[in-house]
Amino acid sequence: MNRTSEPLSLAGTPAASPLGYYSWTFGQAARDPLYIMVIIYIFFPYFSNVVVGDPIRGQTLIGYLNAGAGAFMALTIPFMGAIADKIGKRKPWIFGSHILMVLIAIALWWILPAGSTAGVGMELGFGLLLILLIAFGYAEVFHNAMLPAVTPIDKAGIVSGLAFSLGNMCAIGLLVFVLIAFALPGTLDWSFLPEAPLFGIDKQSHEHDRIVGPLGGLWLLLASIPLFLFTPDGIASGDPVLASVRQGLKDVVNTVKQLKHYSNIATYLLARMFFNDGMAGVLVFNGVYASGTFGWDTIALLLLGIFTSTSAMVGAYLGGLVDDKLGSITTLKIAIGMTTLILIGLVSMQPDTVFFVVPVSTEPIWSSPYFNTIAEIMYLSMFQVFALFFVTGLSASRTLMAKISPPEMATQFFALYSLSGTVTAFLAPLLVGITTAFFQSQRAGFSSLILLMLAGAVMLFLVKEERSTVAPG
Repeated sequence: MNRTSEPLSLAGTPAASPLGYYSWTFGQAARDPLYIMVIIYIFFPYFSNVVVGDPIRGQTLIGYLNAGAGAFMALTIPFMGAIADKIGKRKPWIFGSHILMVLIAIALWWILPAGSTAGVGMELGFGLLLILLIAFGYAEVFHNAMLPAVTPIDKAGIVSGLAFSLGNMCAIGLLVFVLIAFALPGTLDWSFLPEAPLFGIDKQSHEHDRIVGPLGGLWLLLASIPLFLFTPDGIASGDPVLASVRQGLKDVVNTVKQLKHYSNIATYLLARMFFNDGMAGVLVFNGVYASGTFGWDTIALLLLGIFTSTSAMVGAYLGGLVDDKLGSITTLKIAIGMTTLILIGLVSMQPDTVFFVVPVSTEPIWSSPYFNTIAEIMYLSMFQVFALFFVTGLSASRTLMAKISPPEMATQFFALYSLSGTVTAFLAPLLVGITTAFFQSQRAGFSSLILLMLAGAVMLFLVKEERSTVAPG
């Protein structure tokens, strides 16, 4: 009697069922919309321009905000990852991070515009956003660490890409809802729009900006249910918690001492620290930069988010297919090269100039109230291509990490992987903050990210797509 062998995971163990590994993608489908709405398109620009009240100072503070979160995660995440590897379970860590994110997201409602006497002021709001970024980083590292054990070898690229695609698709739905329910009513007289914002939302108080926090938190709470119900977790070690903590800390120290053995992984993580810093920095600061440069309001940023998330959704899915076909490292090199070129194009745009020196008219070329000048249309179009390749790169970089890491140390190495990426919340934002403040120019601050992407691209050519083994002893 012929028996079909169970498909193996990247960890070399039996992979999860399709229900299991596709439910894993809902961890990202739940998490990413909150990040996209709060950090990229709506709340961070609101915080910069309205709560802080000065785009240049706001961009500087957001740079320092991300830097602070990155510094904290740099000190803690590697140890937490190693401890989780010893305990065996990842879901409890994800659950705790998600609950904290939900609570903070709801609290964002009370971060009020500058000059308000009630609610949460700029300083406390800064602290809430700091905690939100840290909790997001923790959720990401433990969720990523589940990928090698649940996904079949031949589906790793497509599953990773699908997670990013679903995250963007869900973000599109929520952004469209915010646009139709809260932002457009009272602005346009289209027949399908409510006469006034739903639930009595007051746009004068920027409640249509602040609502994205509670909305994203509620979505996170509901959409992560499939992950917790259907995706198998690691097997509990049964070791006492304190013993697991001690051994986890010891393992981190040993891993650092044995970096020579893991030289390929170390080179990759160093490269990722730079190229991911640059690429993610573009995404984080794009809304802040575009709103300051072109004067885009909440509605324009919502439209930007919808268009860009659509492009990212397509890019994530197609990128997963390319990853499985060409290999993770080739796909990643293509993505980094294209995003670097596009970033140069983005910073070349000003309301009256494109490609640094070509003058263009600032007069509208069509009747739409949004994206109606040549420079705005070109910026919007170029950013869609950036999003397509950016998400392709994100997916391929995660798959590559799963392919080159020892399965026995998955969470520990994904913790270091997350660190190399969340240093985006350290190096890139700090660089943007310093250069923006020094030159008193958003353009100069945004342009500084090119250096990071080029540095990472060069180092990536030293990385091989081959699995490392656990160091002896």
